[in-house]
Amino acid sequence: MRSSSPLPRMSRRGRVTIAVLVGVFVLFTLLGWGVQAWTDWLWFDEVDYTQVFTGVLVTRLLLFVVIGLAMALIVGGNLWLAHRVRPRLRPHSVEQATLERYRMALSPRLSTWIALVAGVVGLFAGLSAQSRWNQWLLFRNGGDFGVKDPEFGVDVGFYVFQLPFWRYLLGVGFTAVVLAVVGALAVHYIFGGVRLQGVGDRMTNAARAHLSTLVAVFVLLKAIAYVLDRRAMLLEYNEGAKLYGAGYADVNALLPAKEILAYISIVVAIAIIVFSNAWMRNLVWPGISLALLGVSAVAIGGIYPWAVQTFEVKPSAKEKEAPYIQRSIDATRTAFGLGATETTPYAATNLTPPASLATDTSVVSNVRLLDPQLVSETYTQLQQVRGFYDFGPKLDIDRYGVNGKTSDYVVGVREINYGELTDQQNTWINRHTVYTHGYGLVAAPANQVVCGGQPFFVSGFLGEKTQEACSSQTEQIPATQPRIYYGERMEDGDYAIVGQTDPEKKAEFDRPVGEGGGESYTYTGTGGVEIGSFTRRLLYAIKEQESNFLLSGAVNDNSKLLYVRNPRDRVEKVAPFLTLDGDPYPAVVDGRVQWIVDGYTTAATYPYAERVNLREETTDELTGRGTFQLARENVNYIRNSVKATVDAYDGTVRLYEFDDKDPVLKAWNKAFGGDLVLPKKDIPTELAEHFRYPADMFKVQRNLLTKFHVTNPGDFYSAQDFWQVPNVPDAPDSGQKQPPYYLFTEFPGQDGPRFQLTSAVTPNGRQNLAALISGSYVDGEPRLEVLELPDQTRISGPVQVHQQMTNNANIRQQLNLLSSNQAQVQYGNLLSLPFGDGMLYVEPVYVKSNQQDAYPLLQKVLLSYGDGGSFVALADNLTDGIKQLVDQGKRAGQGAPPPTTGGNPPPPTGGDTNPPPLTGELAAAADRVQTAITEVRAAQASGDFERYGRALKALDEALTAFQQAQGQANPAPSGSPTPTGSASPSPTGSPTAGTGG
Repeated sequence: MRSSSPLPRMSRRGRVTIAVLVGVFVLFTLLGWGVQAWTDWLWFDEVDYTQVFTGVLVTRLLLFVVIGLAMALIVGGNLWLAHRVRPRLRPHSVEQATLERYRMALSPRLSTWIALVAGVVGLFAGLSAQSRWNQWLLFRNGGDFGVKDPEFGVDVGFYVFQLPFWRYLLGVGFTAVVLAVVGALAVHYIFGGVRLQGVGDRMTNAARAHLSTLVAVFVLLKAIAYVLDRRAMLLEYNEGAKLYGAGYADVNALLPAKEILAYISIVVAIAIIVFSNAWMRNLVWPGISLALLGVSAVAIGGIYPWAVQTFEVKPSAKEKEAPYIQRSIDATRTAFGLGATETTPYAATNLTPPASLATDTSVVSNVRLLDPQLVSETYTQLQQVRGFYDFGPKLDIDRYGVNGKTSDYVVGVREINYGELTDQQNTWINRHTVYTHGYGLVAAPANQVVCGGQPFFVSGFLGEKTQEACSSQTEQIPATQPRIYYGERMEDGDYAIVGQTDPEKKAEFDRPVGEGGGESYTYTGTGGVEIGSFTRRLLYAIKEQESNFLLSGAVNDNSKLLYVRNPRDRVEKVAPFLTLDGDPYPAVVDGRVQWIVDGYTTAATYPYAERVNLREETTDELTGRGTFQLARENVNYIRNSVKATVDAYDGTVRLYEFDDKDPVLKAWNKAFGGDLVLPKKDIPTELAEHFRYPADMFKVQRNLLTKFHVTNPGDFYSAQDFWQVPNVPDAPDSGQKQPPYYLFTEFPGQDGPRFQLTSAVTPNGRQNLAALISGSYVDGEPRLEVLELPDQTRISGPVQVHQQMTNNANIRQQLNLLSSNQAQVQYGNLLSLPFGDGMLYVEPVYVKSNQQDAYPLLQKVLLSYGDGGSFVALADNLTDGIKQLVDQGKRAGQGAPPPTTGGNPPPPTGGDTNPPPLTGELAAAADRVQTAITEVRAAQASGDFERYGRALKALDEALTAFQQAQGQANPAPSGSPTPTGSASPSPTGSPTAGTGG
């Protein structure tokens, strides 16, 4: 009788169909990989970084092959061994009869099945391993840090370079053994080596020896894991101290427990082999040994450390954890570059504006009034010329020496924004061969406005200048090559095809000229991949899935393809081991526009150092609005080790070593041949002059300094002196942190104005000012400085100061005049400036009409000195505001009460409460105020900002005249200080008298 097959057989047609489908899938997969690899090679060859491409590719392939092959051999070898030692004779039983059909199906092609299973396991293991290329390269090329951990005395380099890969290999070992045990057990069961039914032993001697050996190997790997865990304990979170690193209970209980468990594991592994094979030859005692190991792990590794933590540490945690808190403080300050932070006490006892404010040349004259976020719209409207040009949502701050004076400038690059092309412009030809580049770096002094609140543009002009007072008549920051082929507005898919066979044929739109016209241009730079041959065109047609590469006449023998045009993406591709700052910025260096990108080397295994998430620490109001959001990367070591540049014309990428002591950068440079990063001495002097303290690193350091400025472990544990970063002053309920801001200024203790990144911090849970933190470069080296105020200071923090200034009665009325149904008030950076043993706050006030295509104009400047509320001013410009503050300070010094610049007088006691009618000069002054208010409203409605600026100036003059007339009509009684009168028009236009200037 013919027995039925245990598995149905597939028809020949079905097998052919499946084979064809699999073949097509593999073909297209390999084709896609091949095209991607080939185009990547061409791109890396263009930028001259092929060692990165080959280094990463070869490393990934080696890891894939070695780890995949090792895993396949271990699993496949154990499957083969399990079949090899199968029993020749099996007792008859129902169980064996059931398994017979599976043996019949597997036996004819058992080698194929084993190879298939091993191949699948090896494939997934290899795919996982190739992603560990960075760990392997650091493992192979890493050196010493020259710093030893405080517990074992092991160099930190072991934790950063060696430990991660060792732990990965250990995980691979565990996975291999577990899969081998499961696979071998299945084969032994199918072929009779392990039985669940029948008489006699449940397991043959060969199967017992095989499986017990695998279990013993697993236990030995556990012993190795305990040894590595002892080192890794220095990276774990200490719940008792709320810090990272081993604490008291870890060092005194868990650390010896893991050592004991490592020895127990070795003994158990030996016991399993001996009791299973050499003596007694059963699984009872091996099972008991494993159970004892589990009990020991719970008792020694769990209960005992818990008891020490609960009954010994918690009752006196401050004293017990003090040495380990000190370790964490020291390690964190070293790992994040906080160790050299200079902390200077700043009493800030002066609450009265000093007369020197009016004559200062180092702080006041350099106060930045232009907010790079707000004036971006202004740049776009005034310097755009064509609708497809764009400056992005946020500009940048840099400094230049013009006419012998160094000042900070707000700079932006006029780029092509492909999203703004019209439907007619947005054809394939226009998008990729005509609108290929932007033009010019536009700059304006950060402390100067003209023409009713506009920036004073000094560079980036598109053509001949007309005689205007709103911009410079010459290029003060000249760029010999102003064209922008690579920029922040370029996204994936925004490639450009450039180059012509006929030199007279210029297809690229260069810049607007005259009324609606424009000049044309042909790219002559070295950037781009040559695509003149048919093979290259076919290659990129497949890559971009675009047939025009083959069909369009715009692609010729001299054509080049420019892609990966975003400078940050470009650097990330040539240096995949770097974490890049989210705010690249442009600079004119030697006549060319260069993008400067700060690169960080990071690690997550620095012992005892605090671990932070880069995305969480660097997110603030500006994230996603002109700055890139960083990845969710947990790190406990960071260095600004690389300054990268990308040429905006030809895309040339250069990596310059900035931190020549960073061991992580040295390891990466060694991994890629030793010449990937140019040495620090090769940085051009003109380029170095534009380096600035990187924003994202400063945010991380600032946030850590809010806690780790406390270096006494007892004070740290009590957390009473911790600080916090304040919220955005004009929107504190948003929950967004105030971004740091760049200033060219001089702080107390500095020997001159310095370009520095600055941030104010407040005490934890309070709003008064605690300290100012600044980061700058001195002689090419980074320097962090902290001006720390006394604990009980009266100086208000940014949120308080903004509220006090804008809630002042007189100022509030003037701000209400600026805003209406046709306009809105926007506040710029609130700058905190230490001056004259006190604090000066400056906040520019912009007005933006609600008309279409309107842009913000700087109309007023808010100022405050002292505690934030006593001396405040709202002026047309900084000079007038400083004068008002100084005058207020003089009056206060003469015994007059501090001016309040507003507020209504108390109602008269008794009699008629209605104010008397205005007469004479006072009535004329009131009429003038009313007329000025009417003009302001008319200017707002018209959308003419120059007229609006003139109207506001006339209103200020009218208010001043009203105050003078009011003072003459109501002289102060003799023997008492003469109050300074003020007049503020009410919303209805009638003047309202106020007391206290």
